[in-house]
Amino acid sequence: MKMKLSNSLVSFFSASFLLFSVASARSQRVRYYYNAILYVFSLGICSTIGVLYPLLFGIFGQRYNTNYVVARSFYMIAGTLIGYNVSLKGAEHLKTRPGIIVGNHQSFLDILYLGCVMPRRSVIMAKKELKIFPILGQFMMLSGTLFIDRKSRASAIKTMSEGGARMRREELALFAFPEGTRSHSILPELLPFKKGVFHLAIETQLPIIPVVCENYSRIYDSKTRFEGGDLRLVALPPISTQGMTDKDTGKLIETVHDAMLKQLLELDQDNDSKDAAYAAHPSSIDPPRVRGLAGLFARIFGDGRSHQHNRTIRRVARDEDARRANAHGGTQPSDYGLVSSAHSTTSVSTS
Repeated sequence: MKMKLSNSLVSFFSASFLLFSVASARSQRVRYYYNAILYVFSLGICSTIGVLYPLLFGIFGQRYNTNYVVARSFYMIAGTLIGYNVSLKGAEHLKTRPGIIVGNHQSFLDILYLGCVMPRRSVIMAKKELKIFPILGQFMMLSGTLFIDRKSRASAIKTMSEGGARMRREELALFAFPEGTRSHSILPELLPFKKGVFHLAIETQLPIIPVVCENYSRIYDSKTRFEGGDLRLVALPPISTQGMTDKDTGKLIETVHDAMLKQLLELDQDNDSKDAAYAAHPSSIDPPRVRGLAGLFARIFGDGRSHQHNRTIRRVARDEDARRANAHGGTQPSDYGLVSSAHSTTSVSTS
């Protein structure tokens, strides 16, 4: 009886997952929940790895490699299931030891790109509230995380002082999000930076290595969109803190903030150029596609995008034919149907 019930449950969940997968291939809304489940599933697996790894290998001096192992595992699992490809420019800057790596914080999706920037022998800085999360909290404690009490300045200073001494002693890298919270912005912008990690950098005289992830609101937002796609990261040259004192904290924050924002805007300009080029000349060779596990089912059962993409190509072609038909061989915008003849004549007369 129990065996039959067990088989029935397995069949039910298998059929449900199959239907869910097929639906995710054709519906952006369904795909949002589908990929969110895959993301949380991956996070659970990797948090478990994060608990077991230091327990099993800590006695061999591998405790501080926990974040590297977990981050790489998460990138491989979640990146494959959802369909992410992360490219990193400036990876040589991440070899600085000891050093403090800082990155922009857009959403919880940022955990994914840590798999490409988190070096061996590294720790992270996080708010102490994360301690209470099941499995995740235990993994963070075992990996040597610096938990900051943002409500107590004295406690935060003590934690950073002890953490800085440990970083120098063990030659560790530290990763932190200086914004302190997620921006959830659709624009290429940064929130104001918190002072904590910069106080630590000055106190320890360690360099800061900024890492910038492009704005990815085109593939993810917290309410409606969760797609796979390409993400670009840039690691900037280390910024020295040698000779700085607490009086230089504001200047250091401004320097790092400006450097990261400049790079973020440059990455966004590239995306704008690509979007504009595609809008004007959509490629029949490289149509938009669903990625990851949902993409696998899309290739098997179809995703409805090819039809829409072909319609877009035909529409653009019709618009170009119409402009050519209205062209008179002249040099004025009106000769190409871009503005009215009356407006063009007025412009010429005025000039």
